Amino acid sequence: MDWDTALTTFDSALVLLGRSDATRAAYRRDIVRLAEVTSERPPTSLSNRDIRHALARLHAGGLDGRSLSRMLSAWRGLYDCLIDRGLASANPCTGVHPPKSGHRLPKALPVDAAQQLLDAELAEETTLTCRDRAMFELLYSSGLRLTELTRLDVEDVDLAEQLVRVSGKGNKERLVPLGKQAATALQRWLAERQAVQGEVALFTNRNGTRLGGRQIEKRLARWSIVTGSERHVSPHMLRHSFASHLLQSSSDLRAVQELLGHANLSTTQIYTSLDFQHLAQVYDTAHPRARKSAKARTDDDQSS
Repeated sequence: MDWDTALTTFDSALVLLGRSDATRAAYRRDIVRLAEVTSERPPTSLSNRDIRHALARLHAGGLDGRSLSRMLSAWRGLYDCLIDRGLASANPCTGVHPPKSGHRLPKALPVDAAQQLLDAELAEETTLTCRDRAMFELLYSSGLRLTELTRLDVEDVDLAEQLVRVSGKGNKERLVPLGKQAATALQRWLAERQAVQGEVALFTNRNGTRLGGRQIEKRLARWSIVTGSERHVSPHMLRHSFASHLLQSSSDLRAVQELLGHANLSTTQIYTSLDFQHLAQVYDTAHPRARKSAKARTDDDQSS
């Protein structure tokens, strides 16, 4: 069996499992990398040792533990699929672990920077800027993923109850609250929204069809420049900002988990590190008996 056959088999299985196009494309890229580093040897000829060597080569090429862990998961899934279909007898990924990588915290805007970004008054207000403001308010107000934002239909928004129905990973639905300012921005956008006949998407482009994720990223990057932001702002940064700011105020990790749509609490717990950093900065700045400056604490964190 060659790699094309293996990939086609695995992709068909992913379709049956309801995996998104983006997820399937990511799996394909990771498996193609395995084929490349093993010199296109037939997939069923690879051994446990071959998998370890493949990881070592990719690690030496600059990939970190997080990327390699994702790749290994894709490879393992491929072989599990082949075994289920009687096309392979063993999974060569069994017992293989990727190298560990450093703990990476998500980037989040300070509260005042987020407010400045969203409260900025533009020199010219147009239909597009009305739409953009509604999108960015919604990302920050409800902590949506970019793909969740692009999937929204008009009927998913309940302005009266201030709720949004979101289709998350694995097509799991959840209801999230809609902030007052986001609701106001959405109401204005809905009054100006134009769409081709039959288009149900909440956010549409100039042609009246559903707006894509890449377009949203570009509009937000442009918005951050126009409003004087000192950093590049991405949709995921607004989601991280939502989570960290909410946790700073409430300390309710379970509630934040539900709002973000995380399946596991451990995924949400990374924001407790962000919250501690915020508290440490307040202490270092305000307490008269603080033993360390903020710089010294940062240096300690980086060296640990």
